[in-house]
Amino acid sequence: MMQAYFQNLVDEIEAARQTAPERVAARKIFALEVARLGTRLYSGAGQVAWCGVTAPFDLLNAMGVTSCFVEFVGAMLASTGLIGEQLQAAEQAGYAADTCGYHRAVIGAALQGFMPVPDFLIATTSPCSGGLATIENLARLFKKDLFVLQIPQEDTPAAVNYLAGQLRRMVEFVARHTGRALDDEKLEQSLAATNRTRESLLEVYRLARSVPSPASSNDLRNFGIVLPLFLGTAGGEAAARAYRDEFTARCQAGNGGGRAEKIRLLWIQNRVQFHNPLEALLAKEYGATVVIDELNNLYWEPIDPRDPYPGLARRAIHMPLNGTVDHRAALLTELALEYRVDGAINPCHWGCRQGTGARGLIADRLRESGVPVLNLEVDCVDPRNFPEGQLRTRLEAFLELIANRRPAETATDTRCRKIIADSPK
Repeated sequence: MMQAYFQNLVDEIEAARQTAPERVAARKIFALEVARLGTRLYSGAGQVAWCGVTAPFDLLNAMGVTSCFVEFVGAMLASTGLIGEQLQAAEQAGYAADTCGYHRAVIGAALQGFMPVPDFLIATTSPCSGGLATIENLARLFKKDLFVLQIPQEDTPAAVNYLAGQLRRMVEFVARHTGRALDDEKLEQSLAATNRTRESLLEVYRLARSVPSPASSNDLRNFGIVLPLFLGTAGGEAAARAYRDEFTARCQAGNGGGRAEKIRLLWIQNRVQFHNPLEALLAKEYGATVVIDELNNLYWEPIDPRDPYPGLARRAIHMPLNGTVDHRAALLTELALEYRVDGAINPCHWGCRQGTGARGLIADRLRESGVPVLNLEVDCVDPRNFPEGQLRTRLEAFLELIANRRPAETATDTRCRKIIADSPK
């Protein structure tokens, strides 16, 4: 079923590109890479690794492994409306209904035979212990070997050296299971592609800060968390370039995305993955645009292809959901100020340390900087736990509050003013 879904999506976008390539939006180019990954995962061909979020996907791509973080499956099941049976299967097997829905869906899919059997698994201790436990359970269910990357919480020379050493051992682990040693030339080519993608992303995020922003609320939805799967590939480069060129054209036209941007919002962590009316309400009824998602940010420096492991280690350590809540709150405050947001929405995902556990500290920090925050208690993948009426009421009240306190000058400004700011770190 999922194989057919992804293949149909590939065929549809490829047909559109052949018919009128100039009309294919950047979002479609990005969706094409997601669909291609899905077809590879579910094809039964090649070697597959289920991974944690902070695994080095460009390194795995260089080794010819189709790799993906497990939460991808939960999001896909939610967006296609197929998640209910998988959640029920996990709950009937004893997994608590108030734990992370992404992970319950993944376990349910594995129990139902709905998840491709991997050749091996690579877990990461960051960003959450729930993800680690899920991959440990998958390794047991599939009876496959597991390698765990212990991600340090701080960027110190000792921590970087420690993780770099683990990455080298991971390469040896992968080579044993694929029967192929890492080709240094392929790795250098992969990391060169990663660095070129990074340069395009710098421009994408710089342009997105413009007022009004060239990015609609949907343009960069799930982008910062999913694009790393394509680092080191031509497809990843193409997706980043497409966004850069599209945003450049919109800004050169002088009106951003052609919308009346009355309210600028920061979205914290997870989007709600299943179909719901709330995000559409933002734009249609309040002229509100999500101009920045928390993970749509470059937090890593270029990787040295001649000495890649320290750079790969620092990239994992600097992932915004790794480390202390104070550090994360500081990063969110920087984004809020750089993007000139009027408010922030935090869907406090059930069973999530980053979503629910950190909400109070993050809200306090942003409010100290003059940015109001709306915390929404919601499971981002489970539509059974979505009190639409209550959430709509709270969202409307929040947007009306922002509209009443927003200066008229900025609320009616329709010029695409470039924000002069340092490039994201």
